[in-house]
Amino acid sequence: MIELEGLNIEDMIHVKLLNEGGETLESEVEHLMGKLRRLQHGKRVLEEGIKEIISVKDLLQNELTTLQTEAYKLEGIHKENEELCRKLQFQCEDSEQDVVRYLKQNKKIEELLDKYRCEIQELKLKHRKQRMKFENQLYQLIEQHKNLRSLFTPERLPEEIGRAENTKSQLQFAEQMKLAQLHRLNEKLFEMEKQISE
Repeated sequence: MIELEGLNIEDMIHVKLLNEGGETLESEVEHLMGKLRRLQHGKRVLEEGIKEIISVKDLLQNELTTLQTEAYKLEGIHKENEELCRKLQFQCEDSEQDVVRYLKQNKKIEELLDKYRCEIQELKLKHRKQRMKFENQLYQLIEQHKNLRSLFTPERLPEEIGRAENTKSQLQFAEQMKLAQLHRLNEKLFEMEKQISE
């Protein structure tokens, strides 16, 4: 049986019968029934609207939860990327410092190489001059020996030969010392170039 706000429809009709005549009662009942139907229809419409609103609310709540989860994940990824960026920045700075140190060291090595090259060239030139001087002196000694009989007496020949041999020995010793020094410089130069290539 249909009720409206706790009031029975039959009770309402009974009240009308007590208060009014038959014609008035029938029209009033029809009026009340029409009003009741409109109210019930409005109620159903409101209930359907509320259900739709609740459904949309649940859908939006799910989307909000999903977006919050994605935002949390993205925040974590962002923090990881920031940490990675800081590490890469530190590595880049360390690499730049290493490059600067390497360039400075390489510059010093190049300067030493240039110095050794100059010393080697100077020694080669000096050795060449000494060799030319030695060859010139040797040539002079040979010429002198050719004319020994005419220039010196046989008694002085052994003395002159000893002097020549002594001079020759001194020149050969000086030449060996210079060659040894030149060899050591070449070894140093080779080691420096090997370090640069590595």
